[in-house]
Amino acid sequence: MQWWDGVELWVVQLPVAVQFPVVMIVVLPLCLGVARLIDRVADWGAKNPASGSEVEPEPEPEKVAA
Repeated sequence: MQWWDGVELWVVQLPVAVQFPVVMIVVLPLCLGVARLIDRVADWGAKNPASGSEVEPEPEPEKVAA
Protein backbone atom coordinates (compact mmCIF):
# COMPACT_ATOMS: atom_id res chain seq x y z
CA MET A 1 0.00 0.00 0.00
CA GLN A 2 2.01 2.87 -1.33
CA TRP A 3 -0.62 5.49 -0.49
CA TRP A 4 -0.55 4.50 3.19
CA ASP A 5 3.19 5.19 3.37
CA GLY A 6 2.52 8.68 2.01
CA VAL A 7 -0.22 9.33 4.57
CA GLU A 8 1.97 8.05 7.39
CA LEU A 9 4.87 10.24 6.31
CA TRP A 10 2.56 13.26 6.09
CA VAL A 11 1.19 12.70 9.62
CA VAL A 12 4.65 12.12 11.11
CA GLN A 13 5.95 15.36 9.64
CA LEU A 14 3.13 17.42 11.15
CA PRO A 15 3.73 19.28 14.41
CA VAL A 16 2.45 17.40 17.48
CA ALA A 17 -0.18 20.08 18.13
CA VAL A 18 -1.66 19.27 14.70
CA GLN A 19 -1.07 15.49 14.81
CA PHE A 20 -3.31 15.00 17.84
CA PRO A 21 -6.50 16.52 16.35
CA VAL A 22 -5.91 14.86 12.97
CA VAL A 23 -5.44 11.45 14.56
CA MET A 24 -8.44 11.91 16.88
CA ILE A 25 -10.69 12.88 13.98
CA VAL A 26 -9.80 9.60 12.29
CA VAL A 27 -9.22 7.21 15.22
CA LEU A 28 -12.13 8.20 17.48
CA PRO A 29 -14.91 7.54 14.93
CA LEU A 30 -13.18 4.34 13.82
CA CYS A 31 -12.98 3.04 17.40
CA LEU A 32 -16.61 3.99 18.07
CA GLY A 33 -17.71 2.16 14.93
CA VAL A 34 -15.80 -0.99 15.86
CA ALA A 35 -17.19 -0.86 19.41
CA ARG A 36 -20.77 -0.58 18.11
CA LEU A 37 -20.18 -3.47 15.71
CA ILE A 38 -18.84 -5.65 18.52
CA ASP A 39 -21.80 -4.67 20.72
CA ARG A 40 -24.33 -5.59 18.03
CA VAL A 41 -22.63 -8.91 17.31
CA ALA A 42 -22.58 -9.71 21.04
CA ASP A 43 -26.27 -8.80 21.37
CA TRP A 44 -27.11 -10.94 18.36
CA GLY A 45 -25.13 -13.84 19.81
CA ALA A 46 -26.90 -13.51 23.16
CA LYS A 47 -30.33 -13.53 21.52
CA ASN A 48 -29.53 -16.43 19.17
CA PRO A 49 -27.53 -19.00 21.13
CA ALA A 50 -25.86 -21.70 19.08
CA SER A 51 -27.23 -24.42 21.37
CA GLY A 52 -30.23 -25.01 19.11
CA SER A 53 -33.95 -24.55 19.41
CA GLU A 54 -34.27 -25.20 23.13
CA VAL A 55 -36.90 -22.97 24.63
CA GLU A 56 -36.06 -21.53 28.01
CA PRO A 57 -38.76 -22.09 30.62
CA GLU A 58 -40.47 -18.99 31.87
CA PRO A 59 -39.30 -17.93 35.31
CA GLU A 60 -41.65 -18.55 38.19
CA PRO A 61 -43.44 -15.48 39.51
CA GLU A 62 -41.96 -14.18 42.73
CA LYS A 63 -43.73 -15.37 45.81
CA VAL A 64 -44.63 -12.71 48.32
CA ALA A 65 -44.52 -13.66 51.99
CA ALA A 66 -47.72 -12.79 53.79
